[in-house]
Amino acid sequence: MNDAEIKQAIIDIISDIAPDEDTSNLKPDVRLREQMDLDSMDFLDIVMELRKRYGVNVPDTDYMQLATLDSCVNYLRGKLVARAARVS
Repeated sequence: MNDAEIKQAIIDIISDIAPDEDTSNLKPDVRLREQMDLDSMDFLDIVMELRKRYGVNVPDTDYMQLATLDSCVNYLRGKLVARAARVS
């Protein structure tokens, strides 16, 4: 997946978790919780969806790396590359 696909995948997950939130104008470098009405349960649901859809395990020590859309993309890219390397 390229960065645009990863970004869209994250937006899709957020839209599924919080369908009433407008994700069309998310700023990539601003904390998601500052832009949207996401509570801690929503955040945990997003983490669980990352694991379910992409096989990405996010330990709680890494949660801060998912604060912004850009940081989510960077984190997920790294996890997907690492997973692909293990499979090859």
